Amino acid sequence: MTMLEIQAIRKTFFPGSVNEVRALQGIDLSVVEGSWVMLLGMNGSGKSTLLNAVAGSFYPDSGTVGIGGRNITSWPEHRRAKLLGRVFQNPFSGTAPNLSIAENFSLAARRGMPRGFSWAMSGNLRKELRDRVAALKMGLEDRLDNAIGSLSGGQRQALTLLMATWLRPQLLLLDEHTAALDPKSADQVIRLTREVVQAERLTVLMVTHSMQQATSLGDRIVMLNKGQVAHDFTGLEKSRLRAEDLVDRFEEIRRRELLDESAARMLK
Repeated sequence: MTMLEIQAIRKTFFPGSVNEVRALQGIDLSVVEGSWVMLLGMNGSGKSTLLNAVAGSFYPDSGTVGIGGRNITSWPEHRRAKLLGRVFQNPFSGTAPNLSIAENFSLAARRGMPRGFSWAMSGNLRKELRDRVAALKMGLEDRLDNAIGSLSGGQRQALTLLMATWLRPQLLLLDEHTAALDPKSADQVIRLTREVVQAERLTVLMVTHSMQQATSLGDRIVMLNKGQVAHDFTGLEKSRLRAEDLVDRFEEIRRRELLDESAARMLK
């Protein structure tokens, strides 16, 4: 089953101005259920913009987005929250820092439901929360009433990942979710990510700048450049890729762009 279907998505920011940015230029991307797709690209290639298009942070200029066979292109962001889990690059995004760990999880358990002022946690939910937080082996199960904003970046990002997957989303969006962490914390969060994705058999779209992560995680690598798909590695080809191979592909793209620029100048 196709879980994510992106067809001919285009988005230009500040059109017609000196600041015009053609962020997405007709991207087509199909992701089957249970697949883990790594999105790679240089700065400005459209990686995070593509995730934002799926999440509903903006409406595309043209094209469609479908999840689980439903066309969600016109759905507002809060409606898509029923289908999606998301973890941002900043460990302090996606949570309420002044609320406790337990209160934040209570809100996560109500994802996609009507907003209200109640975040009361039942005894059963608190026990489940304690057990799942204890599995992180960070000693946080005894700190459920502490403000989540008092935790380290690595601790908070681990908890955010648990919150994003608490209700088993149809699609998990990971936007460079280890980029702001120190190496030890990043390794912990990646270990947790692998465990959660495999245990829940999640469908994942993950943005990363790490060539090592791209080659060691997931089953597919999609390389973007200037808002378009430059390469799509799957199956045996993906499994044989090394970090050095990806660096070579980026260098190939740079050389091709330099040649195109030189040719354009010669034709002026």
